[in-house]
Amino acid sequence: MTSPESLRVQASTPPRPSWRAQAPVVAVVALGGGAGAAARYTASLWWPSPAGGFPWTTLWVNVAGCAVIGVFMAVVTEVRMAHPLVRPFFGTGVLGGFTTFSTYAVDIRGLIDGGHGGTGLAYLAATPLAALAAVWLAAGTTRRVLKGRQR
Repeated sequence: MTSPESLRVQASTPPRPSWRAQAPVVAVVALGGGAGAAARYTASLWWPSPAGGFPWTTLWVNVAGCAVIGVFMAVVTEVRMAHPLVRPFFGTGVLGGFTTFSTYAVDIRGLIDGGHGGTGLAYLAATPLAALAAVWLAAGTTRRVLKGRQR
């Protein structure tokens, strides 16, 4: 027998969109992710980090990506309506593929395992702090600039 509580939960659960409705979103996330990952990889080729050295390229890729997401989200949520596929393509795909917190974790482990514990711990703390500061500052600055243009 079904309880009144389970009926309420079933009634409040929205139906899942069909695969056909989600296919364009999956496609643009995949395309954007490939572009973002290629850009990140290119950055690592142009500015490789020395073994045991501070992984500056990964740090700056993550900080730059977070700053861009701050600007992007402020613009698409407060200025103009974007096509429904813009956010998944650019925000999730391109910037998700560009930023690399998995490489951040691998870099930390490599530094610690390689006897560079101090550098690993500094990197462990610096990356999330710098990334959060970047998104916060970029979004705030973008909002102030956009507000000034509306006057």
